[in-house]
Amino acid sequence: MLKIYFFTPFLLFFIVTANAFAQSQSYLTLYKEQLPYFQELITGGQYKEPPLNYEGDPYHLDRKFGEGTLSINKIRYTDVPLLYDAHADLVITFHPIYRQKILIKPEKIEEFQLIDGSIFRKFPGNKSYVPNRNGFYKVLQDGEIKVLMKHYKYTEPTREVGKYTHRFVGKSDYFYWHSDEFVLVRKKNQAIKSLGLSKREVRKHVKGKSLYFSMDKEKYILELVSLRESVADTFNGFVK
Repeated sequence: MLKIYFFTPFLLFFIVTANAFAQSQSYLTLYKEQLPYFQELITGGQYKEPPLNYEGDPYHLDRKFGEGTLSINKIRYTDVPLLYDAHADLVITFHPIYRQKILIKPEKIEEFQLIDGSIFRKFPGNKSYVPNRNGFYKVLQDGEIKVLMKHYKYTEPTREVGKYTHRFVGKSDYFYWHSDEFVLVRKKNQAIKSLGLSKREVRKHVKGKSLYFSMDKEKYILELVSLRESVADTFNGFVK
């Protein structure tokens, strides 16, 4: 995959304020040179900030931009200022000229990585899952059987009378993915069965590991996939 240093020339933009107009012109030239799909990327429009009377925020990490990577049309851009809106399932960057939060067209994005190392990828399908929206999922395990997490935020009214009328609430769901098929993992027995494992072999595998589905769902799910991949027979799909 081609690797391009996307926003490296713009790091000084956030520090140096002198000669702003002249700098903006040179940065714009560099911006266009390094972005062959410049117009396609920024036509997502300006990002609309969440209402001030909403408690919390819609972002995956926090309100601050962090340098991440972005994959579009098999090109990997590095050092990109990124925010991920987990409520709207949208990826946001910062326009260095207009100093605005700009939406990146979700249909153009193949994958992005945030400053904490979290990798998100677009997976087609799963339309019946309401939080799916633009189809971005955090990749927890990237083998033949993938483990995906959908961390999303929804809003609910606040009960207290005061400054805030609503608040953002975060929630996470876990999925197995194989050959374009999603399995939403809700219960331990369902997770075991869907991978074609037996309760007996799972008990034997986790014995002595102090690993419990109810206490650490994510780690347990990942361990089940590791067990399934260690089995000699070929995985032919999920068991209903």
